[in-house]
This record gives sequence, C-alpha cells and structure tokens, in this order.
Amino acid sequence: MMDPCGERVASAPLAGERPWSPQRRDPEPLMPIDNGSFSCLSEVDLFADLSPAEIEQMDRMAPSRSYSLGEMVFSQSQPVTALFILKKGRIRIFRVTEEGKALTMAILEPGAVFGEMMMVGQRMYDNYAEAIDDVEICLMNTADVERYLIADPRIAIRISRHLGEQVVRLEERLTDLALRPLQSRVCSTLLRLAEAARTPRFTHPTIRLSHDQLAGLLGATRESTSKTMSELASRGIIRQGRARVVILDADALGQLARQSN
Repeated sequence: MMDPCGERVASAPLAGERPWSPQRRDPEPLMPIDNGSFSCLSEVDLFADLSPAEIEQMDRMAPSRSYSLGEMVFSQSQPVTALFILKKGRIRIFRVTEEGKALTMAILEPGAVFGEMMMVGQRMYDNYAEAIDDVEICLMNTADVERYLIADPRIAIRISRHLGEQVVRLEERLTDLALRPLQSRVCSTLLRLAEAARTPRFTHPTIRLSHDQLAGLLGATRESTSKTMSELASRGIIRQGRARVVILDADALGQLARQSN
C-alpha cells in the first residue's frame, strides 16, 4: 500500500490482486492469540457500570488478538461478524473507491468499539479496518453479544448512547465536507482527534497522524492539507513533528473551526 490515507492504495495492482493485498495482510480474524492476561472490558466506557466480578467474567469470553502495523483486522475479502474492542494502538476505518482511492472514515483510539454487528447497529459493510500501530484487540461473537450485552439494560443504554454519538459525529463530518473551507475542516478535525486521544492534563494535546492520514480524513489532497498545516504552524497555533501534531492554542483552533468562509 503506497499511501495509508487519502491517496491511491496501489500504483499498479497485479492482475487478480486487490489493491489492499488481503492475501498478504489478512490474518484469520477469530483465532485468539495468547498475549498474557489483560482486561479489555474494564477500560471501555460501554462497560463502566459493571462490577469488577462481572468484568472479569465477561473478559474471559473476549479472546485477545495482536495485529502489527499495516495488518488488516477485517476487509471485504474476509468479513467478520464480531464486536471488536480496541485495547491498545489505533485502527483506521476506510473504504476503497472504484478508482482505487482510500477514503478514511475514522481513526479509532483505545477503548473504541467497532465491527459488523447488526443487532447493535454497527455496520461495517464495504469498510476495511487497518492497524496503523501495533494493536491489541478483544472480540466478542454474535451469540455472546446477544446474551450478555443486549440483555443487560445497563449496557444496552450505553450502546444506544454510543450509536447516537456516532450519528452526531457523522452529521458533523458531512457538514464539514459540504459547507466549510479546508482550513475550518482541518481545525475541527484536529480538535476531535485531540479529544479522542485523551492527552493527560496540563500538557499540550498531541495527535499522532501524518499529513497523508489527515488528508484522507478530510477528503483533501496531501498538498493542500500540508499547506494549511504550515499556515497554522506559522501562526503558533500548532507545532508539527514527524507524524505528530501538537496543539498549542486550542481556542484559536476552535475559532477557525467555526468559520464558514
């Protein structure tokens, strides 16, 4: 894959080979790997109302798997009906257009819940999930989700709230793409990513993202994205590093994000 976000997935795919090379990068998704004992559920907001004993019991039903940078968690060539819980690292959710261009839908941080699970309103059809760090993921199959999650009112309420928040984020993104200039979209996206990254207090929010990846999120070219980022850096609003953005003035970013022209 030549460009992880926003550019053509492969410059010259071989005949009969998909641009994302599933035969090279797609592991068997439901085979758990023993990475030692760690709890997936205790750090996920969805399960915040459960007692430690309940979390321990459910954690035994959510086998863990590790993925290396660049590996596919799921794809069209190997769809998975399961609920994934991201424990460590980051996941990129993207789609591939008919022209072979990758459009990033979301960058998921630890604690995110995702996957093809119709009963909880999670639809990942036509999407791909790629590890952009070394990641650890827990998963629950359909039967366990139905028996232990949907049947529990505490979790069912949080699932409903989670889906509502997803709709709000999607509406905000569609508004950005349709109505706002690139600078405004860059600023609002940086603020959302900073919030998701959960930077410790009293430190500047830091986002680990390349210009290519940011361009993929914005539906923009790398060149125009880099130009906008350089302008923000020259004004002292952000500081740039190698695949890293430090937000120095969140208030200024917020003001620019609200501009519509």
